[in-house]
Amino acid sequence: MTRRTERVAAELQALLARLLREDVADPRIGLVTLTRVDVAPDLTNAIVFWSALDVPQRETLEACQAGLDSAAAFLRRRAARELSLKRMPEIRFRYDPSLARGQQMLDLLRELEVPAPGEAPAPSDAPAPGAEGETPADDET
Repeated sequence: MTRRTERVAAELQALLARLLREDVADPRIGLVTLTRVDVAPDLTNAIVFWSALDVPQRETLEACQAGLDSAAAFLRRRAARELSLKRMPEIRFRYDPSLARGQQMLDLLRELEVPAPGEAPAPSDAPAPGAEGETPADDET
């Protein structure tokens, strides 16, 4: 991306986040975070990546996507008024699962019991080799 498209993407992301928070009243759109905006070099299209904060169910994600899709034209008109661009990109929304995946990874890491530095490791439930009544075979001489 060029500096210009990066600046347009950053401005568009901030503006869309504000408009979603303040002006869009669609109940299907819950708490969403705009994670990234990719703008085409010719400014014809902008893909807005979003993620849900409360890691909702699949049906809720689909409803939220439908709400964002229906608000796209309104958001484009409002953004065209506030941004001084010769051509306002067409806005498309796409779900970004990276926040949900990151949360799942953190949950998995929290499940691991890692001892603090200087602390003895927790005893394992598995018996050590040669334990529990196992005796070496007697040599027959």
